[in-house]
Amino acid sequence: MTAARPALGFVRRRWWVQVLAVQAAARLVSAVVLLVVAERQAANLWTPASPSYLEYTGLMWDASWYRTIAEEGYPAELPLGPDGRVQQNAWAFFPLFPVLARGIMALTGAPWATVAPLLALVLGTAALLVVHRVVALGLEAAVRAGAPPPPARVARALPLATVAVLATGAASPVLQVAYTESLALLLLAAALWCLLERRYALAVPVVLALGLTRAVALPLVLAVAAHAWQRHREASVAPAPALAWAPGERWRLGALALVAAASGLLWPALVGLATGRADAYTLTQAAWRGRGEVVPLVPWLDVARWLLGPWGVPALAAVAVGLGALLLTRPLARLGAVLRGWTAGYLGYLVLVLEPGTSLVRFGLLAFPVAAVVAQLCLRSRWPRATLALVVLLGVAGQVAWVGLLWRLVPPSGWPP
Repeated sequence: MTAARPALGFVRRRWWVQVLAVQAAARLVSAVVLLVVAERQAANLWTPASPSYLEYTGLMWDASWYRTIAEEGYPAELPLGPDGRVQQNAWAFFPLFPVLARGIMALTGAPWATVAPLLALVLGTAALLVVHRVVALGLEAAVRAGAPPPPARVARALPLATVAVLATGAASPVLQVAYTESLALLLLAAALWCLLERRYALAVPVVLALGLTRAVALPLVLAVAAHAWQRHREASVAPAPALAWAPGERWRLGALALVAAASGLLWPALVGLATGRADAYTLTQAAWRGRGEVVPLVPWLDVARWLLGPWGVPALAAVAVGLGALLLTRPLARLGAVLRGWTAGYLGYLVLVLEPGTSLVRFGLLAFPVAAVVAQLCLRSRWPRATLALVVLLGVAGQVAWVGLLWRLVPPSGWPP
C-alpha cells in the first residue's frame, strides 16, 4: 500500500501539460537538427545520401542492429573470425525494444524505419513524465527523512526544470531515434517511482524488463539499499503510522534487491543458454573493445593515456575526484537517498564496466538526477530563468555537435554516437 505523504506542494497542477509542452518543443528542435544534418549525410552502409527523417532516425548505427533483431532474430551460433575470436553480432543488443517494435510492425504492417523512431518518441515522452514525478517524490522523501526543505520556488519549479535540462541535453535526440534509451529511461524512472511509492511488488516486473532493455539493472541494487536507509530515517524522524515500517516491508525490499541483481545478469545468462556458451555475452562485448577483452577499470587508463599521454592518469584522477564531489553535493542530497543511490551506483557501474568513448555522452542520459542538480543550480542563481535558458541553449548547441559530429557518418568510418 502506498504511504500517505504530507502535502508539501512541490508540484503544480496540470504538471503533465507542462512536461508535454517542453518535450514537444525539445523534440521539434532536435528533429530540425536531424533534418539539417541528414541533408549533408553521405551514402553509407545503412542509408542513401540525404536520407529522409525516418530513415535517418530509424536505420543509422545501432538502430540497424535492432532492426536485424526485429526482422530476423538472433543468430543461432556465435560468428567467429579467421582467428577463432567471436565477431560483432546481434547478441550484444538487448531484446525488449526490438520485440516491442516487431509487435507493432506485425499489427500495423508498417516498416521498422517508421515504427521504431515513433515508438522511441512515445516511450521518451512517457519517460519524462515519470522523471518529473520521481524528482518531486525524491524531494518529498528527503524532507520526510529529516533534510531541510529547499526554498518553495525551487521545489515548485525543479521537476519541470529537470525535464527541460534533460530533454534538451546534447544526447537528447536519442529519445527520438531507434535506440533503447527511451525505453530504458522509462523503465528506470518507473522502478525508482515504485521505490519511492513503496510499491515493491510492482517494481519486480519493471526491473526485470529493464534487465532485458539495457545493461543497467545491477546498479539499482544500490538504489534499493539507499531506499531502505531512507525508510529507516523516515520511521525514526517522523514516527507516524503511515511512515512506520509495514509488516514484511524489509523482506520485500530485500527480495527486490535480489531481483535487481538477478536482472542485471539475466540477459548474459539467456545469451549463454541460447548459444551454448556461458561466456557468449562477454565474448560478444569484447568484439567491440579496443583490448579485445572485457576487463574492469583498465580501459579508462588506456584511453586516458592515449588521449593525454603522461597527463592521462592525473586527468583521470581529477575526474574521479569530481564525480566523488558530485555525489556529496547538497543539491544531489536534496533529491533524496534513492536518486542519490542510483546516481552513485550507475556512475560507479560505468566506471567499472565501460570502455570510455564517444557513447559516454549518450550513456549519461540515464544519470538523470545530474540534470536535477544542474536545474537546482540554475534555480538558485541570481537570475534563475535566464540561467536555465542559457543551459537549455547550451544543450541545443550540444545537440548540433552530437548529431553533426557523431550521428552523421563520414565514410568509411566514424566515432559511434
